[in-house]
Amino acid sequence: MKNRFHALPFVLALLFLVSSCGPPYITPRPHERKRPGKATQRPYVIHGKTYYPIPNAEGYREIGIASWYGKQFHGRKTSNGEIYDMYGGTAAHKTLPMGTMLLVKNLKNGRTTVVRINDRGPFVKSRIIDLSYSAAKSIDMIGKGTAKVMITALGEAVHTPTKAVTAGKPVTHSPKLKHKDFDAGHFYIQVGSFEQRKEARALARKFASQGKDVIIQQFPAAGTYLFRVMVFAGTSLKKAHGYEHFLEKNGFPNALIIAR
Repeated sequence: MKNRFHALPFVLALLFLVSSCGPPYITPRPHERKRPGKATQRPYVIHGKTYYPIPNAEGYREIGIASWYGKQFHGRKTSNGEIYDMYGGTAAHKTLPMGTMLLVKNLKNGRTTVVRINDRGPFVKSRIIDLSYSAAKSIDMIGKGTAKVMITALGEAVHTPTKAVTAGKPVTHSPKLKHKDFDAGHFYIQVGSFEQRKEARALARKFASQGKDVIIQQFPAAGTYLFRVMVFAGTSLKKAHGYEHFLEKNGFPNALIIAR
């Protein structure tokens, strides 16, 4: 597969990631009209484009813990090269394609916000998304720092709904939704995170000796830098989850998937 990262037992790539989130400014419109049909399918107009929740059968929905980040990362680069703006409506996710629009709902108070994925993270097993300060504030989770949320992928409407006539009555058809393939990508499993580079290299060599493609990434955390060891898990998210579960049962309980 093109663009895969290869690592020799004694030569490992050292890459830099900065966890953060950035522009543009995106906020849900509370006054928007609901379209005919289920209430959960109401449209979201963002910068002149209309987005709808993607049907579960073909889309992405996840429930888990959300966290947020603010001043510490303000002005730094995100994984896709943008500059983090703590007041922008963006977020970090481990696997979703860059640019994915997400509806985030705080399950405790029902508040919602819309964000765009432009970074990777959070690098914690129990959390599913890191929100910018602005996005977190809009769903009232700043004080506690985390919240249980449901995230739903949004698809962009590619044409205006057309009307047809059935038995003399007009029927409104739902628009087709443009979205990315959530199962496709270059997925890695984080198998360890160390303060010392030599420890990261030792673990990386073990996987490299088994014929695995391995990389080491350096990233800032809690005022220092950590070295993250990541093993290539394939180009299918479903298959990567299988490898993640295998590692969890074989000595790596904190293994987690991260897309590149």
